[in-house]
Amino acid sequence: MALETCGSCLSCLLIPLALWSIVVNILLYFPNGKASHAASYQLPNYVWYFEGICFSGVMILLLAVILITLECSVFYRCCQSESCNKTYRSFISIVLALLGVAFSGYSCIIFTLGLIQGPFCNSTGGWDYIFKDTAGGYLTDYSTWSRCTEPANIVEWNIILLSVLIALSGLQLIICFLKVAAELKRTLCGTYSVFVQ
Repeated sequence: MALETCGSCLSCLLIPLALWSIVVNILLYFPNGKASHAASYQLPNYVWYFEGICFSGVMILLLAVILITLECSVFYRCCQSESCNKTYRSFISIVLALLGVAFSGYSCIIFTLGLIQGPFCNSTGGWDYIFKDTAGGYLTDYSTWSRCTEPANIVEWNIILLSVLIALSGLQLIICFLKVAAELKRTLCGTYSVFVQ
């Protein structure tokens, strides 16, 4: 019962998560607040995929707005009966929530791969992914972080921001799963009939 009553609030939770994803992803383009590295393409390749802006940002934001609109009582009636109308809305909500699972899941995977790969930085050997062969081992080996000389503090910058993006897209993933479960329970377990009478 709690899952059903909270189904409408789940969509509202996606909006701030999507907005934060956009903001945090934009911050990745400006290490230490400087635009010079983005202008010269000296950023990790995963940053250029725009997952935080497109997938866990704009796409999740659009899905959340549509889901909230579907939950409004002023929704356009597609059928003659109220039962058909609710079932149709529930079906669309399930499809949209599954799209949300796909978008946020993809973003979470890409952010994780970016975190494992490490930052693109300048070291004694020039600009390169100097941590790419560590399989993420650099995350706990703080002594190696000083190998990245430019941009300053780029390792910490990437770890913090990518970890925040992983958390945001993970929360979106959980919320979309809960939304699917709430709508399936509502449709299949008799909150309203699936069949038009």
